[in-house]
Amino acid sequence: MTLAQAAVLRQPGETPRVEEIRLRDPGPHQVRVRLAATGVCHSDYSLAKGILVQTFPTVLGHEGAGTVVATGEGSRLHEGDDVVLNWTPACRACWFCTHGEPYLCERATEASRQPYATTADDTDVFPGLGVAAFATETVIDDNACVTVPDGTSLEQAALLGCAVLTGMGAVRNTGNVRAGESVAVIGLGGIGLSAVQGASIAGAAPIIAIDPSGVRRERAQRLGATHVLDPSAELARSVRALTDGRGVDCAVECVGTGETIRATWSMTRRGGRAVVVGMGAKTDAVSFNALEIAHFARSLTGCMYGSSDPDRDIPQLLELMRARRLDVDALVSARITLEQLPEAFDELASGRGVRSLVVFGS
Repeated sequence: MTLAQAAVLRQPGETPRVEEIRLRDPGPHQVRVRLAATGVCHSDYSLAKGILVQTFPTVLGHEGAGTVVATGEGSRLHEGDDVVLNWTPACRACWFCTHGEPYLCERATEASRQPYATTADDTDVFPGLGVAAFATETVIDDNACVTVPDGTSLEQAALLGCAVLTGMGAVRNTGNVRAGESVAVIGLGGIGLSAVQGASIAGAAPIIAIDPSGVRRERAQRLGATHVLDPSAELARSVRALTDGRGVDCAVECVGTGETIRATWSMTRRGGRAVVVGMGAKTDAVSFNALEIAHFARSLTGCMYGSSDPDRDIPQLLELMRARRLDVDALVSARITLEQLPEAFDELASGRGVRSLVVFGS
């Protein structure tokens, strides 16, 4: 057993508290990773509040990067390897994996249902989304690790594991945005700002960024948005006014409410693509009338993990970072300690900031 400091959440709705936990030794094809940094994602907040399903007690955190410090039998990794953690690891054998959709792997959530550590009072602890990156160290399957080259900034690489993969993938993989197409992004957290960058890199124009926060809108302009809007009852009309009355070719929703999903649909042109990234509540319904589905001929597509394959896409994102075409630092609004995690959750709930990054060993 190895001791680690972790933000343990005993029950949904409670405050995570830093405790000492005992990690089990890596089993076959597992590794122990010492975390360098972990992003605080809105999905962590939803898990903490019980909106998304998770077994408790748990250590949340799924957007992390670190260094392998121990390996189990048969692992393909080695001590000293730097890795980005992947919360949807593909088994490469199920129907979805063998049909080009590894982000929908039917075994991806198995690890989250198995205890990986114990508290000081011998209570089993479950890894949030199978990763448990709000901790100094974690134990994880080696197929949930993507190696990165020596010299890569692990603080920057951590955000590739969720926000950047999801936002960039929503534009590049799900939305299939091409040069010259118009794009709207609603919700400018880490995922939304990554989507804005993806649209800019693709050569889209105009790029319309939508968020109630002036700070976030200003940051979106720095990252390639040509227009910014504050959400209003006339949002769809405002978007159409910027696109010759048509609406955008592709709209990306990064909030996860029935209201914003409906607005995303309405701001998309006839024949366009509406991409929904935000994870909403099961009780929040979205309605359409029977005429508009066929009449507008739009597509409405859910987007899980940016429709990405991290083993393929993370190396591509690293190349964009090295070429200074992708600005990951711009997503970080605060660098915090593990003890400051409750305040970071408050930031998410209020819509302030963009991405808090837990930095270890600082």
